[in-house]
Amino acid sequence: MESFVHLRKGATPKRLHADLNGLKDDELGRGGFTGRTANMYRRNDPTAFRSSGPLRPVDVLAGELKPGDATDAAGAPMLLFHNADCQILLSRRAEPMPFFARYIDGDLLCFVHKGAGLFETEFGPLRYREGDWIYLPKACTFRQVPDSGDEGASTLLLIQTTDELRVPPPGTLGRHFPFDPSQAVIPDPEPMDAPPPSGGDTYEVRLIHSPVDGVATTSLFYEHHPLDVEGWRGDNFAFTFNIADYNVVTSDSVHLPPTVHLFMQATGVYVMNFLPKPAESVPGTERTPWYHRNVDYDEIAFFHGGSLYGIPMPPGLISHAPQGVHHGAPEKARERARRKFDEYDRVDWTVIAVDTRRRLVPSADVLANDLGQH
Repeated sequence: MESFVHLRKGATPKRLHADLNGLKDDELGRGGFTGRTANMYRRNDPTAFRSSGPLRPVDVLAGELKPGDATDAAGAPMLLFHNADCQILLSRRAEPMPFFARYIDGDLLCFVHKGAGLFETEFGPLRYREGDWIYLPKACTFRQVPDSGDEGASTLLLIQTTDELRVPPPGTLGRHFPFDPSQAVIPDPEPMDAPPPSGGDTYEVRLIHSPVDGVATTSLFYEHHPLDVEGWRGDNFAFTFNIADYNVVTSDSVHLPPTVHLFMQATGVYVMNFLPKPAESVPGTERTPWYHRNVDYDEIAFFHGGSLYGIPMPPGLISHAPQGVHHGAPEKARERARRKFDEYDRVDWTVIAVDTRRRLVPSADVLANDLGQH
């Protein structure tokens, strides 16, 4: 049970995540950094292991993966990971959809890693650009139209949740921090009557769903344009939100836990934005996340770009850390951050994170392209 009394045994620094004096800071905590915790101070790097078996870290580069929609306009995104609460997929679409799509297993949240274009939706058109989040309610009909040329070719990370995605409940910072929903871009209705994008006589709407008898899509064919909405009202709608409008929470004296960067959540699924911010400035403070083993959550990190104290982050790297397995920056990176404490005053990373309560199953495509770092 939780208590305001926290025990201290053996050699421990006075401050949390600071003044380690050569020890390795390893947190064993419940509830994704919000439950009971034990901070262990080790002699050795707990990530220095070799694994054998299915529960191991996996790292893949988005640019090396070949989703069906990367080469075929009628193709589909690639499934990366899944569990009962969500699916995580990758799209690399360069050509407009010759059909309309409707994800019927849950809400859809898309992060734009590269590219620009338009999402035609029942609620109206939504322009998108790099760094945008695109939210589409469950069963919303839409069509993606990337801009022409190389600049329009779009790489998107897709998160489909079984439960409704929603804004986290307000905490001590209030309703507008770190995510201020008033910064979202909400579309105006714009009924369409353009010819079918497939060039035929009917408009195809593909229902994307869990496989039924081995088939994962159902097609509906309309003689009228499916995006013919003259007006709408209510509180269930599509929107975009750019990470440039996200308010980053910071501290001078401690590296804050991932939970302060929460963006949206559904049952068993939490989406976070790790964005550029001032670095911790109090001497002795650890500026890199402490070692931990994801006791209650699998973790997905999608590296959008930036650097960490002068070390470039690999754009498009997708990293999966299963719960129960230690992970964290290597000790050499931590030592460098300490040496360069006075040289850098900002953290220049941009990382999208997805934590899931249930274990994630990597797809065969992910396992086939694992960089094999463990």
